[in-house]
Amino acid sequence: MIKNISLALLTLLPLSLPSLALADGEVNVYSARKEQLIKPLFDKFTAQTGIAVNLVTGKDDALLERLRLEGDNTPADLLMTADAGRLYRAVEMGLTQPVESEVLTKAIPANLRDANNQWFGLTSRARPIFYVKGKVKPEELSTYEDLTDPKWKSRICIRSSDNIYNQSMLGSMMAVNGTEKAQAWANGLVKNFARPPEGGDRDQIKAAAAGQCDIAISNTYYYGQMLAGENAEDKAAAEKVAIFWPNQADRGTHINISGATVTKTAKNKDNAVKLMEFLVNDESQQWYAEANHEYPVKAGVTAGDMLQGWGEFKADSLNLSELGKHNAEAVKIMDKAGWK
Repeated sequence: MIKNISLALLTLLPLSLPSLALADGEVNVYSARKEQLIKPLFDKFTAQTGIAVNLVTGKDDALLERLRLEGDNTPADLLMTADAGRLYRAVEMGLTQPVESEVLTKAIPANLRDANNQWFGLTSRARPIFYVKGKVKPEELSTYEDLTDPKWKSRICIRSSDNIYNQSMLGSMMAVNGTEKAQAWANGLVKNFARPPEGGDRDQIKAAAAGQCDIAISNTYYYGQMLAGENAEDKAAAEKVAIFWPNQADRGTHINISGATVTKTAKNKDNAVKLMEFLVNDESQQWYAEANHEYPVKAGVTAGDMLQGWGEFKADSLNLSELGKHNAEAVKIMDKAGWK
């Protein structure tokens, strides 16, 4: 569920989009992605189509709240945000509209888009287990469920329960194993925490590298950014851990997406759809993989040297709409388990 967001927080976002004349030659985008992670693709789109992209960036939930407050007067045509659970939330809030696009439905697997075409996954990321080399042997690991085993007591780092990545991961377990087993898993996992949850995904990897825990849960693209970035400390920390792909003998490793949805009152809907279609072409998907270390959603596109180096894995094929459906109950389970 969205926690209350004050108007003060919304003031951190720009008050208006640049160049707000709503013409056929533009598309207005609210994006939770940092500008440097998306603008190069937007510039290519403009160069190829002549359609200008006006970009506003901000925090995911703050953008959702901004759209809600702006209502029919929003200038936004397209919302780009992380996690299917959050995209599902946008639909539930009445902020989106369906899109009919053969390009999108052909390029994006059915489990990575809304069944009613309200949102579409543009890139994929996995949330595997990271283990400290020399402290944990890969053969000791198996599934997410096994992380409740007493042998992992005081050895696991993971971020807080208010993080939607963890809410969605638990939601996927609820969809497969049921609420009762999901509650038991959350209870057991909390008992094995090495420290109270704090920080983001990178911080879990750093904590493991620093000896605060032996296992961390993080999204793969953060790991890739640490390895490829210019921060020597981050790179050194990332090099101390390795990926283990859990649940390969059953449902597969939990995955999620970064995706987009056309806003309910988009003034430039056609251009918004053209932009989404551009973002799933081979070139854009390849760029995402190499520059942002995210997995392409489109079959047949090479994942990039770094991602290929992590090895192939079986991904959970659960329809990601299930993550949003189970979100509210997942939060309750985490609260009941004492997951701070």
